[in-house]
Amino acid sequence: MDCFGLCFDAFCLIIQSVMHMIFVSRLTGQRQRTVHIAVYLCLVCLTSFICYIFSIPGFAAIGAQFLILYGINRLAFGNRPPSSCVASLLAVYIYHLSFGIINSIEMLVLPPLIGTYVLYAVLLLSTGAAFFICAFGYTAVLKLLSLKADSQTPYIGLVLLPGLFFFTAELYILHTSYSPLSAAFRPFEAGSHGMLLFLQSLGLGALFCTLYAYRHLCLGFQAQAALLSLTQATQAQRTYIAEAKTRYEQTKAFRHDIKNHLAVLNALLEKGQLSESRDYLKKLETVSSSLSFPCQTGNPVVDILLSEKLGMAKADGIGAKVSLLLPVPCGIDDVDLCVIFSNALDNAIHACRAVREDGFIHISGERQGDFYMLIFQNSCSHEPLPPMGTGLSNIRSVARKYHGAMLTEKKEGVFTLNVLLNTQM
Repeated sequence: MDCFGLCFDAFCLIIQSVMHMIFVSRLTGQRQRTVHIAVYLCLVCLTSFICYIFSIPGFAAIGAQFLILYGINRLAFGNRPPSSCVASLLAVYIYHLSFGIINSIEMLVLPPLIGTYVLYAVLLLSTGAAFFICAFGYTAVLKLLSLKADSQTPYIGLVLLPGLFFFTAELYILHTSYSPLSAAFRPFEAGSHGMLLFLQSLGLGALFCTLYAYRHLCLGFQAQAALLSLTQATQAQRTYIAEAKTRYEQTKAFRHDIKNHLAVLNALLEKGQLSESRDYLKKLETVSSSLSFPCQTGNPVVDILLSEKLGMAKADGIGAKVSLLLPVPCGIDDVDLCVIFSNALDNAIHACRAVREDGFIHISGERQGDFYMLIFQNSCSHEPLPPMGTGLSNIRSVARKYHGAMLTEKKEGVFTLNVLLNTQM
């Protein structure tokens, strides 16, 4: 290998490492550091050197790049396996696809220039063009896809499978058409290189179409989650209205009969029947307590919702304890409170039913400056938590709306949901 080729390959590996790390860090929402780029560059250089010394095919080196990038995603960035795999696959595939497209153009242009100094200039120009195509591909992917931890990316495997197909097809093209072995023993005609250029360009377009379709799939899931949230809020409002009407009729009837009750009490007291008066007062107290809610949080909508949900829990033998007093005035909309409490309690009741015994639900709250922390605790099984569902996603959306946060924790058979909200908005 001559000096120009050695320096050229080293330059390409450096630019490749920088572009790969910047792309995967932005795609997954992680912060890359210089040490990450340095480690990746050293590992890639070592892999390339080993492949060169032992004459290992180039596609093996590309596969090793993918594995190294996947390991950095998992170990250094802490990304989930599906996100790490998709991010690494897209980074390596787009990079080598860009150079594959340029290779096809080079095979059409370079043969007449072999042996001249113009060849070096054209090689540098074509390499710059490859990096430009790669940067364009990375930018397009970042606009179509996000693998951040707080982004909704359901069924990410739908992207992984076609990505693997594109990646494998590109490896096959590079190995059979543009490796040193194939160039030495099987030279292609101009028409063949033109067809490969067309196929690789088509592969890049197919990737963008796949990501575009997946993006709209994610938007559909988000719209479905928003619709479900509105449906829950509407149902909660209907429940509130129905409960309010019932309470109003009961209160109206009680107020209508209060004069008669007072007359009876007055007659008993005039006759000196104190024992009968006390008994009658206890009966009145029972009637009046039935008009109030079992939980007094300071918000009538939440009181009604807790009455309904905890009534369902009690019917299933689930113990409930509420220690909650919402701030007054509260800057949180009643509909958003319904979304939080209905989803949290539905999940808690479902988890307690799975335990079947000693199920409990604890609800509490505490003020932290301008913020208010809602704490939901419930018993749960010892099995691993499933992926975040629509209910928790809706709660997280409400928390973000009020510049807060949502945190879940599972420890020793107890699931804890913390929702922090700014009540001064």
